[in-house]
Amino acid sequence: MRVLSADDVRRAVPMPAAIDAVESAFVRLSAGQAEAPLRIHVETPERQAISFVMPARLAGEPLPALGVKVVSVFPQNRERDAPSIYALVNLFDPETGRPLATLDGAYLTALRTGAASGVATRHMARPDARVLAIFGAGAQALPQVLAVCAVRPIERIWIVNRTLERAHRLAAQLRNNGMGQDIRIAPDAAHALAEADVICTATAASTPLFADSDLRPGTHINGVGSYKPSMAEIPAATVARAHVVVDQRRAAWAEAGDLIQARDAGLITEEHVIGELGEVAAGKAPGRPAPEAITFFKSVGNAVQDVAVAALALARAAESGFEVEVEL
Repeated sequence: MRVLSADDVRRAVPMPAAIDAVESAFVRLSAGQAEAPLRIHVETPERQAISFVMPARLAGEPLPALGVKVVSVFPQNRERDAPSIYALVNLFDPETGRPLATLDGAYLTALRTGAASGVATRHMARPDARVLAIFGAGAQALPQVLAVCAVRPIERIWIVNRTLERAHRLAAQLRNNGMGQDIRIAPDAAHALAEADVICTATAASTPLFADSDLRPGTHINGVGSYKPSMAEIPAATVARAHVVVDQRRAAWAEAGDLIQARDAGLITEEHVIGELGEVAAGKAPGRPAPEAITFFKSVGNAVQDVAVAALALARAAESGFEVEVEL
């Protein structure tokens, strides 16, 4: 059995390859070539934390995969200057069930989440999108920016974050990753949204991050931060007027607070969701109905993303010989 560290995954799977792998996984999920049961939640109330167990099987080409991710989200870790997300991904041979590998899942989670936004932006944002606004400056922020910049000619990046120190840290990370765009820290959300063509929200917010009236016509939104019904990053009024696509309908209506709260307020019904991202990528559902439309991709995360990227990382690491092999 092989073991891959976060650095191994980073070396093996650059963002463009992750975007392609996640797009293929979503297409297969929507086509019935995958199984991804609703994830199991394990609460730790005294730490305001939650852990998830996420199994998935992915059939078909290019890489079939079988695996389970276990991920823990402990937001209070930020007070200890420690990561808020820890995860492991275990892969098994889809033909025999034999254990194949264990991968560090924290970076992989951020990578595959960013890649999903890359897929959505590829199919839903205007082709001439030039300005990105990123809400949040945690572990998810850098891959979100890298993914959007991989599929659109972004020239300016606005960082919107409650803490200036973290915003400056993200700006430095972006520059250290070779980002040559004009990177600015916004004094408030409205300032960034006055220019933004694409928005990524990657926060733990329980209330909306901006006012619906601040959005420009034609804006595309990737909402990846809220993962339970009590959380919402996007205004209900925005959800109600947006062209909405989700990663998986069943999971979205079980967990996506942005959608659930708008539905419970009577602003939308479940038919408001136009389709799944895999359907959009396959050309079976529209990604952008008109240049001036507000488009919204809501992701709660799906284990097919994890096993697809993990299987690709394992294959590439084996080719390059930099993974660690252990005996069971």
